[in-house]
Order: sequence, then C-alpha cells, then structure tokens
Amino acid sequence: MNEPIEQGYMAFIAEGKLLALAVSGSKRAAALPNVPTTLESGVPNSDFDFWVGAFVPKQTPRDIVAKLHRETAAAIESTAIREKLAKLGVEPMIMSPEDFDARVAREVDIAVTLAKAANITAQ
Repeated sequence: MNEPIEQGYMAFIAEGKLLALAVSGSKRAAALPNVPTTLESGVPNSDFDFWVGAFVPKQTPRDIVAKLHRETAAAIESTAIREKLAKLGVEPMIMSPEDFDARVAREVDIAVTLAKAANITAQ
C-alpha cells in the first residue's frame, strides 16, 4: 500500500477506516467541520494548536526578519501551497513576527510547567 504521503489521516477518515472523535485545536478544523474540539467535548485546558514556524538567530536585524516574513507569507498564501496544505488538513496560521515571538514564549512557559509537574529533567 503506497499511498502518497499528502493524503495523511484525511484519507483514512474519508474511507471510514478512522473515526475522528475530536480535534485538539482551539477551533474546529475547516477540513472536519462536524468534528468537535476537545474543549467542546468537555476536556478543559486541552486545546493545542499544532504549528510550524521559521526561526532565525536572535540578533537577526528586524528588517531582515520582516522581509523573510513577507516572502514566507506570500508563498503560503499562494494557491498551490494552500491546496497542498488543505489536502493534509492543515490550516495556515500566519502571524506577525511579534505575535510569533509571544506565542513561542507562552508555549515555552507551558512546556516548562508541564515538565516540572511531570518531574522531567534535562539530561
């Protein structure tokens, strides 16, 4: 069975081989509008938006960061990329560099808190 990787889990759901019970994002997935979020299903503090981002060294000049952001956003907004992402059930979440910085800082704090609560230590 050599299915193209771009089909991902969506093909299994469409074929009835996989039942989507809930999505973990903070809102319903456009590709699965009838599937509730974990929050809607009654699981508090369970939302987790999967994301991918681009990082550069901290000392990168902000004008370079801005240009990289503009070019990346333009590529993501292209029809070809949007179509490929949609086949994977991925919804682009373009944000400003400042918003991305804040998101990363927030999620690092959450990860540290979870690691401490689970007694996970660096090795």
